[in-house]
Amino acid sequence: MSNYWRIGFCAIGLTLALLILAVSGCSSAAPTATPTEAPPTAEVVALTGDPVRGGLLYDKWWEVTETDAPTGDHPLWATQTTNTRSGLDTWRCKECHGWDYQGAEGVYGSGSHFTGFVGVYTSRTKSPAEILAAMKGSTNPDHDFSTVMAEQDLVDLTLFIAQAVIDDSQLINADKSSVGDAAQGQPLFEEVCAKCHGPAGNAINFGGLDEPEFLGHLAPDNPWEFIHKVRFGQPGWPMPSAIANDWTDEDLANVLAYAQTFSTEPALSGGGPLYDKWWEALGLAEPTGDQPLWSTQTTNTRSGLDTWRCKECHGWDYEGA
Repeated sequence: MSNYWRIGFCAIGLTLALLILAVSGCSSAAPTATPTEAPPTAEVVALTGDPVRGGLLYDKWWEVTETDAPTGDHPLWATQTTNTRSGLDTWRCKECHGWDYQGAEGVYGSGSHFTGFVGVYTSRTKSPAEILAAMKGSTNPDHDFSTVMAEQDLVDLTLFIAQAVIDDSQLINADKSSVGDAAQGQPLFEEVCAKCHGPAGNAINFGGLDEPEFLGHLAPDNPWEFIHKVRFGQPGWPMPSAIANDWTDEDLANVLAYAQTFSTEPALSGGGPLYDKWWEALGLAEPTGDQPLWSTQTTNTRSGLDTWRCKECHGWDYEGA
C-alpha cells in the first residue's frame, strides 16, 4: 500500500475516533434541572367561636365584653361629615354598616345615619381569614379593633359576618311592613317575648318617660333593628336569641308582623303587678342577693327578695320617704 493510502486511512481513523468521542460526550445524561418547589400552601385555620355573640358585639361590643367604653370618636369618623353623631355611637359597628348590614347601599344610604361607608353583607363571601384580618386593620389601619377587643371577640365578629348576616329584604317590604303573617307570629311572641315585653309589647320602655319607646314604635319604624335584636338579643340583657331557639326566617317575619300591630301606649295597667313583685308578673327567676342600691341605706334591715320590690323603696302610697 502506498504511503498516500496509509496517510489517508490514518486520517480517516483519526476523524472517526474524534467523532466517536464527541458523540460519546453528547450522549452522556444532560444535567437534570432542579424541580421548582411549589409555594407552601397557606395554613387554613378553622375559626371557633360564637356568631350569635358576634351579633351582640356588632351592636355594642363594650357591653358584651364588659370592658370600659371607648372614649372620643372612632378614628375613621373624621373621614366623613354627614353623620353628626359623636362619642360611643361612632364605635358601634351598626352605625357605619347599618342594621341591614348594607351600609351606604342600604337603609343608611341616606338620612342622618349616612356615612358613605360600605356594608358588611358583601364581605360574607370572603374567607374568614380575610374578614378577621380586616378587623385588625389589614385594609385600613384605622379599622384595627384589636386595640380594644380581644382575639376571641374579633373571631366571634368574623363568624357573625361570615355565617349570620342575612338579606333583610326577604323579610321586610320596601314600605317597612313585614312579609309575614301576624296571626302566626302571635303564639311565638306570647311564648317567648311576652315574658319580658308584656303581652302588648309595652312593658319595657327603651326611651325615657317623656318620650317612651316600645315595640309598637320600634317594629314599624325600624324593622331592621327589630329583626337584628330578635335574632341576636340585646347587649347586656338576658334576651334570648331567635337563632339559638332555631327560629326560621318565616318565624322572624311573622313575629315582626305581629309586633307591628302593637299600640304605642304605655302598659299602665300592667305596671301595677311589676311594682309589687316583677319577677312573678313576668315569670322570671327570682333575683339573688340584695338590690345594688340597698347598700346605700342602713335603716331598713330587710334583705334578699324584699330589696328588689319597687314598693319596698317607694311605698304602697308611692310617696317614698
